[in-house]
Amino acid sequence: MRKLIGGALALAALALMAPPAASETVAMRISHQVPPAHHLSKMLEVFAAEAKKNSNGDIDVQILGAASAFKPAENHPAVARGAIEAALSVNQQWGNTVPEMNVTVVPYLFGELEKIKKFPTSEAAKLLDQKLGEKGIKNVAWFYITRQAIFTSGKKPLLAIDDFKGVKIRGFNALADAALVAIGAAPSAIAGDEVYQALQTGVLDAGITDISAAYSRKYYEVQKYGTVTPAFTVYFHLYVNPAWWAKLSPAHRAAIDKASRAAETAAVDITEKTAADAIKQLQEKGMQLKIQTPAEAAVWKAAMQKPVLDAFLKASGKDGEKLIELLDKL
Repeated sequence: MRKLIGGALALAALALMAPPAASETVAMRISHQVPPAHHLSKMLEVFAAEAKKNSNGDIDVQILGAASAFKPAENHPAVARGAIEAALSVNQQWGNTVPEMNVTVVPYLFGELEKIKKFPTSEAAKLLDQKLGEKGIKNVAWFYITRQAIFTSGKKPLLAIDDFKGVKIRGFNALADAALVAIGAAPSAIAGDEVYQALQTGVLDAGITDISAAYSRKYYEVQKYGTVTPAFTVYFHLYVNPAWWAKLSPAHRAAIDKASRAAETAAVDITEKTAADAIKQLQEKGMQLKIQTPAEAAVWKAAMQKPVLDAFLKASGKDGEKLIELLDKL
């Protein structure tokens, strides 16, 4: 009996002396396409810091930007097959794969800031999360990127609908181009990194882009005028491999969810400040900017929205109709 008691005490002593079990470290590699200077990077910094804090250092978020891991079109299949844990894509990049994701491309449908703040936790977002899930990924966050588009031009300002007639302009995507055609413009599909040269050489008369991109891409060097309007809202969304997600502990999943909500909230202030700064920066570089009034935007909406909305509903069917209804209720 004494030997048994002594052995038990020895085992207890060894247990007390043994180092505590190390916490499980979870690597979360995130692939995306934008350069480090883009304001999306600031949102990801918030997400990474919050994920680390919420998990007591267990979650190691590794940002692989500027298409250094996968090209934009490769991100979805890479995550779906488990080649990487997570990625970010711009919402309209889904094109025909998930037509409902094009809802924010409908001109002037979804530009009010209060709606944008409510969207990530809304029923509309849940519907899109479900659609994305059907494509083999799990969506975890919506990062608001812009609601301020700028129509740039070199020869004359684009102030009225009639100013677009015959204008060669960079297209936004196949859906949004219906709005440009409706007002008499001639959209061309040109890659973003080729637009500057096209504007410089006259291949294009005008451009359309996010207000902050107009500054970072130095459109002010080749375009004199710009009309700023809340025509399109754009999100980058963060999604993960479902099998990887399922293997996480409940605590780690909760840590990522909490980090997602913090980054979504931070995205609003980051994006709004970036847009305000870009307007000042473009003006300082000599661009003549027209900031549309609500009344002026309403005129453009009347001319541009219907053909795109019709095309969106035709492509997305009943779920598209439901999505529009849910956005109206925000």
